Amino acid sequence: MDLTDLNTRLSKGENLHTEFKAWPVQPEDLATAIVAFANTDGGQLMLGVNDDGQVAGIDEGDLDRVAQLVDNIAYQNCEPPVTVVQETVASERGHVRVVHVPKGDQRPYRTNRGIYYVRTSSGRRQASREELLRLFQSTESLYYDETCPARSRKVDLDDDALALLLEAVRNQGMDVTDILTDRLLRNWNLIRDIDGESRPTFTGILFLARNPQQLLAHAYVSALRIPGKDISAEPQDQKRIAGRMVDMLHDTMRFLDIHLLRPHHIRNLEPEVRTEFPSEVLREALVNAMAHRDYTISSPVRVIVYDDRVEIRTPGRLPNTVTVESLKQGIHVLRNPTIYNILLKIGLVTDAGSGIPRMIRILRQETGREPDFRVEGNEFVVVLYRRIKT
Repeated sequence: MDLTDLNTRLSKGENLHTEFKAWPVQPEDLATAIVAFANTDGGQLMLGVNDDGQVAGIDEGDLDRVAQLVDNIAYQNCEPPVTVVQETVASERGHVRVVHVPKGDQRPYRTNRGIYYVRTSSGRRQASREELLRLFQSTESLYYDETCPARSRKVDLDDDALALLLEAVRNQGMDVTDILTDRLLRNWNLIRDIDGESRPTFTGILFLARNPQQLLAHAYVSALRIPGKDISAEPQDQKRIAGRMVDMLHDTMRFLDIHLLRPHHIRNLEPEVRTEFPSEVLREALVNAMAHRDYTISSPVRVIVYDDRVEIRTPGRLPNTVTVESLKQGIHVLRNPTIYNILLKIGLVTDAGSGIPRMIRILRQETGREPDFRVEGNEFVVVLYRRIKT
């Protein structure tokens, strides 16, 4: 960073990636700033700068001591230790020590007092429970679908739903006849023993509870038919699709079947009815949305039918290391491995990572246009373009 870069950053003030600190700084305050950057998106801590962006400076004779102190605090006062990179920028008003804090690959980080912090556009604050869960999940320290919601009890599970699940598993060629039901539920991470009590996990509730949304209020699909091409239009039809995972998938497919066209093609003097999109493509997009969504975000999956397109909007950005381009190549990273494992056992997914490439190939053959994949804000969006004017 040179002086021009420094002055530009100072003129913009503090933000998500920038924090100013006059020197000297209390060790706990410095550790808090480093932890917050490491837990969020990384950034620069500028020592020797007042809150208003004015350089107060650090004496040249103190720079080595400051550098050593910062390294010690990043190593000893942050858990796990954070590796920072430092540089000094000289200005006409004094020296500024710039501490570059990377986005941590061992998140979440905490101070040695046991407190987790995150950055915001206006500063920093303690991480909420949901943010901590996302941080653990992003580094695969914890899979949210294996946790047990606070109010979940084994009595919430439905015997008929379990019988249907086992029948679907047997239909896929898996012999579970001689295995005790409780053992199966534990092996499949559908229940866990906590404080001597068997309790259903997030996945167990989604697949087996009598009323999953009573415990997981945001785990549903919001399905809309919007006339025109803009979300601001009044919905022509709107459904809150709830229930167990498999039921939600079937009901959402029925909603799409109602609102998508079935054009007639004449072949050998007889009309042939074809769906607007191959059902395999729609099913793949919906299963992906429900299997891979970020359940720590309190929002539903949204399925929106416009005049010119269908959008499937999934809460959560792509998992770590996954990009839109790598997704198209079949990269297979699981955010919710227990949910995916159950869908695999009942034949709704494969374990080959071939779903997205197959969607692209089928749509290219059927419609001449590939689906569009994009990340918008905190949602992953799949767009299927319609060919027929409505």
